[in-house]
Amino acid sequence: MTTQEILEAARGAKAALALADGTSRAQALCSMAAQLCSPANMTAILAANADDMAAAKGHISEVMLDRLALTEERIRAMAKGIEEVAALPDPVGRVLKRVERPNGLVIEKTAVPMGVIAIIYESRPNVTSDAAALAIKSGNACILRCGKEAWRSANAIVQALRQGLRENGLPENAVCLIEDTTHASANALMTAVGYVDLLIPRGGAGLIRACVENAKVPCIQTGTGICHIFVDDTADQAKALDIIENAKASRPSVCNAEEVCLVHSAIAQEFLPKLAQRLGPDRVAAGKLPVELRLDARAAAIIPGTPAGPADFDTEFLDYILAVKVVDSVDEAIAHIAQHSTGHSEAILTQTQADADRFTAAVDSAAVYVNCSTRFTDGGEFGLGCEMGISTQKLHARGPMGLEELCSYKYVIHGDGQIR
Repeated sequence: MTTQEILEAARGAKAALALADGTSRAQALCSMAAQLCSPANMTAILAANADDMAAAKGHISEVMLDRLALTEERIRAMAKGIEEVAALPDPVGRVLKRVERPNGLVIEKTAVPMGVIAIIYESRPNVTSDAAALAIKSGNACILRCGKEAWRSANAIVQALRQGLRENGLPENAVCLIEDTTHASANALMTAVGYVDLLIPRGGAGLIRACVENAKVPCIQTGTGICHIFVDDTADQAKALDIIENAKASRPSVCNAEEVCLVHSAIAQEFLPKLAQRLGPDRVAAGKLPVELRLDARAAAIIPGTPAGPADFDTEFLDYILAVKVVDSVDEAIAHIAQHSTGHSEAILTQTQADADRFTAAVDSAAVYVNCSTRFTDGGEFGLGCEMGISTQKLHARGPMGLEELCSYKYVIHGDGQIR
């Protein structure tokens, strides 16, 4: 199908989704999860993913290959995520506010689906099932547009999901995958006025910027994560090492991974050698990839590493690389974050409550942590089942976007002959 035909098909499906009751949509989601794990579909998805992996090798980094790779375990985790979404309360039709006016009118602010949600994303096949599940649960049709590296995998996943929809009498066009992976299809979604009710770009800085600058349909800015962790002078250093290694190295290719570590000068001489040992020799000894440290001048005077370049504190590395800077106070850490952050996730590690309070009040990001890893900025970890993306803007949605953020609202007014 052409992109225009897909736009028309999705628009044609949205009314049926909006009118389907919550039980029907939940049952469809359970069938979609079961279809993902059926022997035939599991085999087809893994075969498609093997083709994607073979084509991508040598063209994308090992870290990005890990994002692309599927296993039976990862597919079962995708299915589990769909089941968790199915079990969440139905957001559609929920009365958000009820007012009874003196003239007897009853005004109900009521949650309703957006309509057609388009998602542009890159090489993460699991986004295909997460996005489809959240869209169906919230009564929306969805149009998925993935990167070329993941298209075979995404297509096999979508075919399985559409079987689950058909089994429950819902239109299969409620979940559509764009077949054209060139820039033309992305531009078509950005300008699909009258077809797309909400556009969600989920990927790197270039994709986000292109959508924000060119979209003629409503667009939510998501994704890019230059995430900071500030190690205050009273931090528990053993816990800080655990948190930093987790935030940086547990999965460096994701947007909630730490990219910058700020260390208070009062503990830098003691803490930085521990950090270098933990992220370098200790990881090598454990058979893991070490983390390259990009050091500002003050950090470089204490530990060996790569001198930080002009862009290193403004780069989402998505790799085993961490920029490190020494600062003199919590206020200097806050000022650095204000200048360099993308508004995603930041953390302070401290045992001083006043510093924690100042940091959480002053740092203007979607998620601000005290004494824990930034890797928790995730719909599943926040109890949302999964997420459509991490919104780094402030209008309508901020942080992990779950079911509530995929609904709009309208006012339903009940009267008994009132006139004005």
